[in-house]
Amino acid sequence: MTGSRRKREGGNLGLVAPAEPRPELMTWEALNIALDRAMARDESVFVIGEDVGLYGGSYRVTQGLYAKYGEWRVRDTPISENSFTGLGVWAALVGGRPVVEIMTVNFALLALDAIVNMAAKLRYMSGGQLTVPLVVRTPGGVARQLAAQHSQRLEHTLLNVPGLRIVAPGTPQDAYWQLTQAIEADDPVVVLEHELLYFEKGPFDPDAPPPPMHAAAVRRRGRDVTLVAWHRMVRVCLEAAERLAREGIEAEVIDLRSLRPIDLPLLLESVRRTHRLAVVEEDCRFGGAGAEIAAAVGEAAFYELDAPVVRVAGEDVPTPYNGRLEAASIPDADRVIGAVRGLLGRGAAAPGPSERTGAQP
Repeated sequence: MTGSRRKREGGNLGLVAPAEPRPELMTWEALNIALDRAMARDESVFVIGEDVGLYGGSYRVTQGLYAKYGEWRVRDTPISENSFTGLGVWAALVGGRPVVEIMTVNFALLALDAIVNMAAKLRYMSGGQLTVPLVVRTPGGVARQLAAQHSQRLEHTLLNVPGLRIVAPGTPQDAYWQLTQAIEADDPVVVLEHELLYFEKGPFDPDAPPPPMHAAAVRRRGRDVTLVAWHRMVRVCLEAAERLAREGIEAEVIDLRSLRPIDLPLLLESVRRTHRLAVVEEDCRFGGAGAEIAAAVGEAAFYELDAPVVRVAGEDVPTPYNGRLEAASIPDADRVIGAVRGLLGRGAAAPGPSERTGAQP
């Protein structure tokens, strides 16, 4: 949110009231309610990060918490990601339940020592004597012309760290459920949020029983092909599925919700019905989560597949600043539709990133 907009809305969001539950609300509100309720329930829960206090969070997620819980439990930090994430690790080791907000996942690269070398490994290295109930929340993804250094998707980096759990909520309801579950977990959990979903609305019921934190969800039933995605790409897949239905192609859309662990049983159940799979990810194709999903399904259900698994992914290039180039660098519904047609033998599949750019896989 820009400074001018904040002035129009009446000052620092950290000093206004937290969000209230409604039948439909935005993702940032759901996250805000999850934090508020967790902090009210358990005094060991606290929030630290840049601009989480008086400012109320870059995307309003900590709105009102500073006024309600005070500066000891809603701590503004210097611009020093590895330091304040490390502080969170050690607070978790001595009984705290810290929620660390890293303003953007691009800055999490500066905190990888604390996340990878400390949080992810200490329980194993201590033979289970230590637990690290740490939550790291961070937004990422391609937003709107934030250029290469502020548009990364680091699933591929964090996915390869044993000891971490990684969730990727794509709806307000999932954001509430999964953040609540992450705070209650005794392992370090990275909550990857998408910058373009904070102000998207969806149904919300704080009293609905949650599914397991790492369970995938079927967003649309289908018989001809399975589309697997997470975050904003689920919406892209749903749009593609609606358009494919007009051609008589029924696509099943699965929201993965979690990247470590992956709900492989649900994926296999779907593939055994549809016999075709396309993985759709905003991140780059090479070495990404889509590659892991394709390999895992290929190993477990090779004889169930009527065609090779297709990956529809972002271009293997830094995200351009130019708006049109930025849009062209990530999947859209047209590319998903082209891939599905190719899987079903109803036309050429959309060219992959290496075919369009000349990049070598």
